[in-house]
Amino acid sequence: MKTIQEIAAEMEREFGAFEDWMDKYNYLIEMGKSVPMIDSQYRTDAYLIKGCQSRVWLQAELEGGRVVFRADSDAVITRGIAAMLIRVFSGQTTQDIISADTSFIDRIGLQEHLSPTRSNGLLSMLKQMKLFALAFQARESSKGQN
Repeated sequence: MKTIQEIAAEMEREFGAFEDWMDKYNYLIEMGKSVPMIDSQYRTDAYLIKGCQSRVWLQAELEGGRVVFRADSDAVITRGIAAMLIRVFSGQTTQDIISADTSFIDRIGLQEHLSPTRSNGLLSMLKQMKLFALAFQARESSKGQN
């Protein structure tokens, strides 16, 4: 399995292949088409990311010591952003997610080319992924103490 840093470096190379930001947006939209679909039972307010202009649902499970994320959004670019984050963080350990360096987002230039509300949404998704990882880590830690 690739590390977060290896996947982030791949993302940087892929986005770097496009000179025009319209091409990068189109790439994000294409990525959004591949996002693991969230089951309809998770398309509820409980899984809705706060801070996003569009509606984004994020669900996570701990499978074999690794966090698996699924998401959906009612906006194509936002779904693409979710797909990008899922590609980087899904399948990783809780500790790797919690301590991950997310500066690849800045190096891609994504945050500076998003509207303020989409940029907020990106940060909210990232924060929620780390919170899921923290919660899973705490749950596993408390199991080990019993």
